[in-house]
Amino acid sequence: MREVRTIAVGDGEEGVRLDRWFRRRWPHLTQGQLHKLIRSGQVRIDGGRAKPDTRLAAGAMIRVPPLPEARPEGERERLDPRDAAYAHSLVLYEDEEVLALNKPSGLAVQGGTKTLKHVDRLLSAWGEGLERPRLVHRLDRDTSGVLVLGKTPDAAARLAGAFARRRAHKTYWALVAGFPKPGEGVLELPLVKRGVGDREMVVPADPKDPQAEAAETEFVTISRAGDRVAWMALRPHTGRTHQLRAHMLAMGHAILGDPKYRDEASAALSEGLKLQLHARRLTLPHPSRGTLTLEAPLSREMRDGFQRFGFDEHEAEPELFGRVRR
Repeated sequence: MREVRTIAVGDGEEGVRLDRWFRRRWPHLTQGQLHKLIRSGQVRIDGGRAKPDTRLAAGAMIRVPPLPEARPEGERERLDPRDAAYAHSLVLYEDEEVLALNKPSGLAVQGGTKTLKHVDRLLSAWGEGLERPRLVHRLDRDTSGVLVLGKTPDAAARLAGAFARRRAHKTYWALVAGFPKPGEGVLELPLVKRGVGDREMVVPADPKDPQAEAAETEFVTISRAGDRVAWMALRPHTGRTHQLRAHMLAMGHAILGDPKYRDEASAALSEGLKLQLHARRLTLPHPSRGTLTLEAPLSREMRDGFQRFGFDEHEAEPELFGRVRR
């Protein structure tokens, strides 16, 4: 695209991040290309500069500068038939507008300098251009479970709008160190990214910190193995990076198998275990009809944790959060 365009944000796109709005329309853009355009001021919202994570309002006018061209179809790397078959083996649900995958632990959602195999690449199994499904939310690399995508630009916008307006209800299962008291409730604790040692982490923040982001997690204890380990259902009401992992560590009940957000208690219980966090269930409006309820079976990594501590997945009720009152 070689000309400057101005595009209005649709009603179904309200609350979507600016960078994700771009990626749904022009999926060939890399994050690096897009962030450079935004940082340099070539992308504007209602005439003003913006940031990649700026949330869009319906009716806002987006200045779209000339964009790098997509590589011709013949120049694109062809997906290996085995990778295409693998991608299709992950399908939990599919119709003409929605695709839901059971993302395994260890598979990144998007690529990077050293990440060559990721969900975004596997989506070529469905085609390119308008046929290519579009990501509408994310899961950490080591978190398994339900990942939903839009198969058309309009479906992606409506699904993303459901997440932005908190109409998408996510239920994660986690095994954590100790026995949380109270066993259910809502944790409201702002978070901020900080350098901790030689790595960047998300940590609790002073609400007055201008960089702090509001973060809210609802939690219910499903079962426990004595006082050592609890099986919990977690529902993030906000979508901050590493929110559940940071919140559980801040509560003093770190998620087992987490190499980054851990303490002595969780490290001692985690030997041989991968991250014990699983996106079990997702309920959200279908782009054109009714309500979707998607559920992912336990990953191999979570089954290892359940077996070690004697939990039975059939003990959990389908809906656990209606009884928590604020």
